[in-house]
Amino acid sequence: MAHQSFHQNAAPLSHKTMALYGLPHLTHSMVILPLVLFIPSYYADDLALPLASVGMAIAISRLLDVFTDPIMGILSDRWHTRWGRRKPWLVLGTPLLILSTWMVFVPKEQVSVFYLFIWTSLLFLSFDIFDLPYKAWGAELSTDYQERSRVAAWREAFGATGHILFLVILMMMGFLGFHGNHEQLLVIALIICLGLPVFVVLTVLKVPEKPPEKLHGQIHLGWAGMKLIFRNQAFLRTLIAIVLFGTGLMIQATLHKLILKHVIGRPEVFSSMILAETCASLLALPAWIWLSDRIGKHRALTFAGLWVGLWGMALPMAGHGDIELYVTLIVLRGSSLAAIIFLSNSIAADVIDHDTVESGHQRTGFYFSLWGMAIKTAIGLGVFLGTSLPSLYGFDPSVTSHSSATEFAVMRIYGWLPCLIMVMGFPFLWNFPITRKKQQELRVQIEARRK
Repeated sequence: MAHQSFHQNAAPLSHKTMALYGLPHLTHSMVILPLVLFIPSYYADDLALPLASVGMAIAISRLLDVFTDPIMGILSDRWHTRWGRRKPWLVLGTPLLILSTWMVFVPKEQVSVFYLFIWTSLLFLSFDIFDLPYKAWGAELSTDYQERSRVAAWREAFGATGHILFLVILMMMGFLGFHGNHEQLLVIALIICLGLPVFVVLTVLKVPEKPPEKLHGQIHLGWAGMKLIFRNQAFLRTLIAIVLFGTGLMIQATLHKLILKHVIGRPEVFSSMILAETCASLLALPAWIWLSDRIGKHRALTFAGLWVGLWGMALPMAGHGDIELYVTLIVLRGSSLAAIIFLSNSIAADVIDHDTVESGHQRTGFYFSLWGMAIKTAIGLGVFLGTSLPSLYGFDPSVTSHSSATEFAVMRIYGWLPCLIMVMGFPFLWNFPITRKKQQELRVQIEARRK
């Protein structure tokens, strides 16, 4: 009876509410991509700073997240206000994010490496002040197993749309003759700084935030609470899967441009190729939602990772001039990228339900901070493998031509290694301990013990 009562009383979220929640991600998702694609070359080429120093300043500023992420997660969980736990951080983070974005994207003509370090550090900090509570809010927005996937999918759909908008703007500016980093970064900064506050206001005013779940019985805090986290098998499995999937994806992302230039011989199609891949990822979202409803989120996520690996296996078939084959493989591969993100976030909400039962209180922000650190580990590992392994086979981007053996070796690193890494995630997800039935049982336990 408790089971039936719980589901009858849980009112489903409207599409409008889910869309309004995801809306800020349209511009919020546009902040980080230019930091990878434009900022290093802009500060080194246009502003004449040493490239190595530019890279070091950005890397060190990113390392500060190791300390700020857990602190932000804990503060977000424990800071109770009349407006909620998550909304105040979005309101606080938005002006900081706007200011630091503008200072990094539109600097004065005379800047120093220290200037870049300070403002990128503030940019990453303000991004985390906004991002961690935002994702935690989404995980708490629904208690339903399937609906959580839809909440995360709406957010990622807006994120993919933001990336599409970003790429379309770059292509349009190119057609109009604006090829400089300065003009492109200025336009992107204006879109972020003007759009984000409007979207955040709509979301904060129109989307509800549920009160934190506190349960009757013993509450585990401090070291006792930490031990529960690392005894949580579902959490450990998702942590390992995130590192594996993220590393595989980042190896390929690191090498995309180099493969197009040095192996395929068509570097000019990069923007349009990434645009086509992002569109495919967005269009495929309903199919992945349908699959997750039929076989469970954990197995749908497994297939999404294996889907990337499957098409990656065929990438070494592409050689010089094989642009149609290459782009087709990249687009097919990319049709599961958004699914990997939204399914991972949806599963994360279920994992937190398990912890809420065990610990007696809700620690969504802290959990997402730990997963965020895993993602950053995967990014660092993927970039390292994607740059160091090709060099072992004699691949040098400064050289205009390479032997066929070197090119084939790089293509195997590009295609086969990520496939192997993706396959390694299979045993951690396929028989995942939190199924739909288990999650419903957890929700019944939570509802029965709520204060």
